[in-house]
Amino acid sequence: MIISRTPFRISLFGGGTDYPAWYMKHGGSVLASTIDKYCYLSCRYLPPFFEHRIRVVYSKIENAQTYDEIKHPSVREVLRFLEFDRGVEIHHDGDLPARSGMGTSSSFTVGLLNALYALKGIMPSKYQLASESLLIEQQIMKEVVGSQDQISAAYGGVNHIEFYSNGEFSVRPVTVNRERLDELNSHLMLFYTGIKRTAANIAVSYVTDIDKRKRQLRIMKDLVKESIAILSSGEDIDAFGELLREAWDAKRDLSDMVSNPEVDAIYEAAQTAGAIGGKLTGAGGGGFLLLFVPPAKQVKVKKSLQKLIHVPFNFEFFGSQIIFFDPETDYSKAELARARQPIQSFKELQPEKVEAKS
Repeated sequence: MIISRTPFRISLFGGGTDYPAWYMKHGGSVLASTIDKYCYLSCRYLPPFFEHRIRVVYSKIENAQTYDEIKHPSVREVLRFLEFDRGVEIHHDGDLPARSGMGTSSSFTVGLLNALYALKGIMPSKYQLASESLLIEQQIMKEVVGSQDQISAAYGGVNHIEFYSNGEFSVRPVTVNRERLDELNSHLMLFYTGIKRTAANIAVSYVTDIDKRKRQLRIMKDLVKESIAILSSGEDIDAFGELLREAWDAKRDLSDMVSNPEVDAIYEAAQTAGAIGGKLTGAGGGGFLLLFVPPAKQVKVKKSLQKLIHVPFNFEFFGSQIIFFDPETDYSKAELARARQPIQSFKELQPEKVEAKS
């Protein structure tokens, strides 16, 4: 049995510049952090006593004989990618809902790769986990997704991630003292809007003809440098919140689907109550709203958004980890073959009688 734990992320600045359609031409830059909310995946080789070879348990339960029968796209393609030739059972649990802008699907892919590699006795590097997750989601599954989610989930921490036109990326931890990070963390509030959406549907609305959004994306990329400069200096931390407001304004200009009247009303109520800035954490349209609020104003903001779920969080610094490992029972080929044969009679189960010597 293997259990992997993989964090979800909050995107702070630069989202949109992490789409290959953009950074393969212009380069990209993102400031993002993982938080202490996780995707858990338990995996084990399936004992040879069941009719199915593959069992997957998430919001649904799937029993299958082959890869092609599996409906969950990430499970199907990760198993195929790793060329799993044995029966396997996979269970998923998550701290946050899917389709919520927290990179949940990419955390799932990274965590599943990590767990299945561990089941094979392999310890992949963080770079390998991130790179192979990108390959699976973007090229094999053909998902319209950015590249920051997989990297953040694999590496963990508060990172400046840069993307290059040759397809490579670099990950640099933001090197400020812990007090400064704690100060930033204390000013951030996370609320669940309850609006579910599929990130790819939102992303398609601005990734298509993305070069027409050069002005907005260049602003968003420049804000990454400014935000890191604020963290690295002794400047009032409130300036970080003001940048978040600028970034949200730029992102809303990418597409009419990024926001909607319901989100706008929530954002306005938060600002009226004392929030300096904020943004939706993913492609847009709904999901989680991240707000920058001075601690003295947080009770008022929470009250103004009392219909939403407030999710307290802390930054996380470890990325995807194997948190439980229990070696499997090593069935021999003869035992596996025997287990697949029907028992002919009760007599076969009885030990041979040994006559006592007089």
